[in-house]
Formats: sequence, C-alpha cells, structure tokens
Amino acid sequence: MKKVLVIAGPTASGKTALSVKLAQKYGCEIISGDSIQVYRGMDIGSGKVTEEEKQGIRHYLIDILSPTQEYSAADFQKAARKIIDESEDMKIICGGTGLYLKACLYDYVFAEEEGPSADPELEQCSNEELYAMLKECDPVQAEKIHVNNRRRLLRSLTIARRSGRSQSELEREQNHEMIYDAYIIGCTMNRETLYRRIDRRVEQMFEAGLKQEVETLLKEGVTFAHPSMKGIGYREWQAYFEGSSSEEEVMAEIQKHSRQFAKRQYTWFNHQMPVHWYDMTETDITARILADTERWIKWKTDLI
Repeated sequence: MKKVLVIAGPTASGKTALSVKLAQKYGCEIISGDSIQVYRGMDIGSGKVTEEEKQGIRHYLIDILSPTQEYSAADFQKAARKIIDESEDMKIICGGTGLYLKACLYDYVFAEEEGPSADPELEQCSNEELYAMLKECDPVQAEKIHVNNRRRLLRSLTIARRSGRSQSELEREQNHEMIYDAYIIGCTMNRETLYRRIDRRVEQMFEAGLKQEVETLLKEGVTFAHPSMKGIGYREWQAYFEGSSSEEEVMAEIQKHSRQFAKRQYTWFNHQMPVHWYDMTETDITARILADTERWIKWKTDLI
C-alpha cells in the first residue's frame, strides 16, 4: 500500500508548521485536507497557509474553487486519491476535517447521486419535514444530523430515494479498512492552552482584516446561503451584516464555535481513526515526532 503521512488536529494546534517540517525532511508534497481552504478569497477566516509558511513546499487542493461552488468529502476523496495514486513519492495530508481524511484513507464508498443534488419534491419541504422523513426511513442516519443541516438531510433522503436503500445501510456494508499505509499524527495540547491559542488566533484574524475579507466576498456575489460561508469564521458574520450583532459579538461567537469544534474533533478522531497524539507544547516534540515517523517508515520498508 502507498505510504501517506497525515497531520490532524484542531485549529491553532500547530499542524501547518509541523507538516512543512516533515515535508522538508522527506522531500514530499502536502495535500490540504481542509474544507474551506479550497476556496479562492477565503484566506483569513480559513487560516489558509501563506506562501511564506509554505517555504517552497507544493500544496495541493488550495484555491481551486470559487466560493460559489460546492465541495464535499466525495470531491476531496476523488482529488486526494488521484494525487496520491499517481505519485511515486509519499504524500502528507494536513487538515482538520475528519470526515475528509477518513473518506480518503478508508474504503469509504459514497452512494451514487446522479442528476440534481436533490429531488424537487424534497426541496419544497421544511427542515423539520425533511428530518421527520429521514427519521422514518433511516433513523440511524437521522441521529447523526442536526435538524437545521438542510444539505445533509437532502443528501441522505436523496440517496434513499434513488438507491432504494438507506445511507446507513450502505455504509454498514463497507469494511472500514484503510486502503493506504497511513501514519496519523495528532497535534494536541492542554485544553486551556489550546483554547487560549484559539482565542488569540481569532483576534489575529480580525487584526488581519477578516471583516474586510467577508465584505469583499459579499460584494462579489457570495452569500451566506453558499456552502463555503457555512464554515466557522464566516457564518457568524451574517448577524453583523444584517444589523443585529456587533463586531465584538461576532468575535466572541467565532471563538466559542472554534473551541466547541475543537472539542468535537477530539471526540471524533478518538472514535474514528488510530491517531498518535503528540503534545505540541512539549520540549523537543518535533524531534520525537520525526523519530517516530522514521521508525514507521523503516519498519514498513523492512517488510517489503
């Protein structure tokens, strides 16, 4: 199996810097596993890696779409696997979008969704009606989706209608096995330290011009209804531009949602993938990660 090195973890945990150091060490390239950094013009709010931070390392799947386009785990799976499979060298995937990483690394098969994204009849229903329908035909999947996540509700119902089988049933049939030889590095640290770093990161986004970035996107025709604007750091601005929230309140909301998301990420990774966690605040942590990675590469090489 092809070797893939994965750098995972919450925002502000040090993933970007570590991925570049590892890429320099092993002479390989980086695939972004982020769901928002694919969009052009969405730089500050997504924490997009800068040219300076890249240090000359090639990064894939960044700035490849307009913010008015859609991007899904299935899209990432197809693009990332193509990059990995067509390359002779080991690739690094860096990102915090857990489902994207799992979709790429595991034998995850997405149900076919030919034609429009949803049946016209479903589009006419309210979120509450869609949720009730999903509870009726696929209660297992309904447990995973919030009633206000209209896009996922439509997708699950569309899969059930077009395939004649529930999404959860289709997913159960998969083996949930890795298709690559992957070593997953998880960047972590004390929660209080992480939350302070997240709060400071958001402050720096405001100082860098996050409000102006959102204003530019809106002027260019992007709306809060577009999937790209559902990401943390962007969706919180809707109330501000509708006149019902202040900048200070937006900042507090982004900080709160970022902290909550970090907590959910830990839970998700611990239940879904074999992550090797490293406290990024420890002395000489990079050296320890490099030593562990070296052992993993050598062990796998010796077996060939």
